[in-house]
Amino acid sequence: GTSAAIFEAVHGSAPDIAGKRIANPSALILASAMMLDYLTFSAQATRLRSALAETIAAKETVTPDLGGHSNCDQFTDALIASL
Repeated sequence: GTSAAIFEAVHGSAPDIAGKRIANPSALILASAMMLDYLTFSAQATRLRSALAETIAAKETVTPDLGGHSNCDQFTDALIASL
């Protein structure tokens, strides 16, 4: 809307990976970047997207769905280091 917005990662419940700490946080991170754009923090949104792309391209700390062996925390730590 013009005066309100909602930003969320939309996907299924993934009961097969619940509690395993292997979920890929990329959708949530991209939703956060959309929120930053909406709030007119475009430079920060671009920085976040770039860090995410860099983390995935490095393939060192990606989650199993991306062909890696890292968990969500490790992926997030790598993303933060990339920032």
